[in-house]
Amino acid sequence: GAIDEGQFEASTVLNMTRWQALRYVVIPQVVKIVLPSIGNEVINLVKDSSLVYVIGLGDLLRAGNIASARDVTLVPLVLVGIIYLLLTLILTFLQKRIESAFSYYR
Repeated sequence: GAIDEGQFEASTVLNMTRWQALRYVVIPQVVKIVLPSIGNEVINLVKDSSLVYVIGLGDLLRAGNIASARDVTLVPLVLVGIIYLLLTLILTFLQKRIESAFSYYR
């Protein structure tokens, strides 16, 4: 697997219980390995949720044309886009901070 069996053997030599070995040796290494993937999935989920919403609403373009014909501005759509951008930037920033906290070999 991703964690070498020698890690468990070393924890046994250090007289750790199985739960202590998991808590102090294995889980920190597993978190470091899977953290980038989980962070990317969270960011993709935020991005894809808006994409699926737009694709799912086939009448959105027609509603946009009707709204622009009535001289309605696109400010609400721009604000929603800005909110998604800010949300994605914040999640990306948090992911990088968490990854840097776990990158103890760099």
